[in-house]
Amino acid sequence: MADPSSYRPRPGEIPDSPGVYRFRDEHRRVIYVGKAKSLRQRLANYFQDLAGLHPRTRTMVTTAASVEWTVVSTEVEALQLEYSWIKEYDPRFNVKYRDDKSYPYLAVTMNEEYPRVQVMRGHKKKGVRYFGPYGHAWAIRDTVDLLLRVFPVRTCSAGVFKNAARTGRPCLLGYIGKCSAPCVGRVTEEEHRELADEFCDFMAGRTGTYIRRLETAMTDAAEEMEYERAARLRDDIEALKKAMEKSAVVLADATDADLIALAEDELEAAVQIFHVRGGRVRGQRGWVTDKVEDVTTAALVEHALQQLYGEEKGDAVPKEVLVPALPDPLEPVQQWLTDRRGANVSLRIPQRGDKKSLMETVARNAQQSLVLHKTKRASDLTTRSRALEEISEALDLDSAPLRIECYDISHLQGDDVVASMVVFEDGLSRKSEYRRFQIKGFEGQDDGRSMHEVITRRFRRYLADKEKTGEWADGDELTDLKDDEGRPKRFAYPPQLVVVDGGQPQVAAAKKALDELGIDDIAVCGLAKRLEEVWLPGEDDPVVLPRTSEGLYLLQRVRDEAHRFAITYQRAKRAKRFRASLLDDVPGLGETRKQALIKHFGSVKKLRSATIDQICEVPGIGRKTAETIAVALAQAAPAAPAVNTATGEIMDDMEDGTPETTAGVPGEPVPAGAPDERRGQET
Repeated sequence: MADPSSYRPRPGEIPDSPGVYRFRDEHRRVIYVGKAKSLRQRLANYFQDLAGLHPRTRTMVTTAASVEWTVVSTEVEALQLEYSWIKEYDPRFNVKYRDDKSYPYLAVTMNEEYPRVQVMRGHKKKGVRYFGPYGHAWAIRDTVDLLLRVFPVRTCSAGVFKNAARTGRPCLLGYIGKCSAPCVGRVTEEEHRELADEFCDFMAGRTGTYIRRLETAMTDAAEEMEYERAARLRDDIEALKKAMEKSAVVLADATDADLIALAEDELEAAVQIFHVRGGRVRGQRGWVTDKVEDVTTAALVEHALQQLYGEEKGDAVPKEVLVPALPDPLEPVQQWLTDRRGANVSLRIPQRGDKKSLMETVARNAQQSLVLHKTKRASDLTTRSRALEEISEALDLDSAPLRIECYDISHLQGDDVVASMVVFEDGLSRKSEYRRFQIKGFEGQDDGRSMHEVITRRFRRYLADKEKTGEWADGDELTDLKDDEGRPKRFAYPPQLVVVDGGQPQVAAAKKALDELGIDDIAVCGLAKRLEEVWLPGEDDPVVLPRTSEGLYLLQRVRDEAHRFAITYQRAKRAKRFRASLLDDVPGLGETRKQALIKHFGSVKKLRSATIDQICEVPGIGRKTAETIAVALAQAAPAAPAVNTATGEIMDDMEDGTPETTAGVPGEPVPAGAPDERRGQET
């Protein structure tokens, strides 16, 4: 625990201007990012008597080991820089809202030749129009099913679309009238895009004009005694009205607005957002956060606005944002929202009428979300705490291992030897800090040597980072800090416990690697698969945890995750090797020209026997490139003959136009001597 006075800036050093500041811990990791209208006044608040600080602020300043700042011109710039640094550094003491689920959106891929309507989750893509988010994917599909009757836009995948275009037969939706079947030319690209635009307009809330147009067309058809067409239009109108009923009108003036409400206690806060477009609730989402700093409701609102609109632009930011409390100061936040929208944005508290009533509904949802989260988390926290305590007692550790790293080796009969490192903090996986290794020190199968190499490389990097940041400088003050310092580094943070997948040999190898590096404050254990025994360095007998132990269950989860991560990497490497070609080693030859060469000659074998003039006949291949290809193929050793593993037959020659069966072309039988999933097992 650090004394804040040990790193307090000297009087007069802190400028009296707007800026953003960062607190770092002893490992140089950024633990808190904040902004201020006056850096001098704001930072002075952190270096007062510890007894006068809020408990969470006191924890932050005593965890920190240094503070630095960046001066900006305006408060809007400070807001933008604060958001980008919070996103980049992921500081542990900042407010970070966690999505309570991955919300599905209704997306229309307007960036494709033939736009497609589909359900999408995750990050938004450029050129795609999004509607939502929705609570459930089935709610989107119900709405789309109703609208496809009127707007028969493509919904099929790229594979289905290409197959239909190749065969000249549309899918089932094309036959029943719920797709205009652009794949077989029933409509042109322009006509299909017009349908997609109308679909988007309807989903955006411009419904009245379109329904009135259909009603007029239905009346005209009836007067002209085209009763079948009139009946079809009538059914279309009913389908649209039914789709509209799924999102009831909540604001009569067709407002576009987002309503944000909060429910909080001393430790946590829940935020709920209702997205209202055209007066109707088009989507809803909710987040929960730990209040790891002393933060007001207005500050929570500001953080929610940053997370909600930090990646958005244009119409994704509505004209009006209704909140329970206004950020202080208001002007920079409102200007930031206006800049992101490209037009004025009103940020205010609703005072009366429908908007205030709807805000009360959003607040009730936030309160229910917080109660539900606490109910779930109480059990989860208790279980994780018990697991960590059981591991600490079983392994005789000084404290609970809040950070656990697990390592696993994976290979296939000694080929493509790789290793994985997974990280669990507070009993939860930290996937952003997972790492993969290729074994470089030797070839062949030796799990002990592989584990020794991986542990050595990982902790050598840790020691190098530790020395680079000046932790061994005997208290000397650090100067000339660069902007890129403090970003989450690969190996800058040590674990309290290293777990290896295996028994005594793997544990001994890991312990030997740590001893050689002079590291004696990190515990090591191994978890053997056969009997789920926990092995400690230098012990002849394992530690046996009860089968019902939460600690054993956590170790199993960590070990299984390391195994999954390692074997996924090993399979990817093997697949890449099987797809490798002699052409991969030709400098300056990209994927497009490689495919053109194979298409022209039919196989690498025939390309190898071609003359330079014949190679020049391939589109995009000049004489210099052709000479390079010819030299590279001439110098390469001939590939081993491929073998049909079912019959043992040597497949040396194939018919013209069929790729030869060597390890250089996709789709071949397994070459003789190559690893195969039917021979041997992955470990």
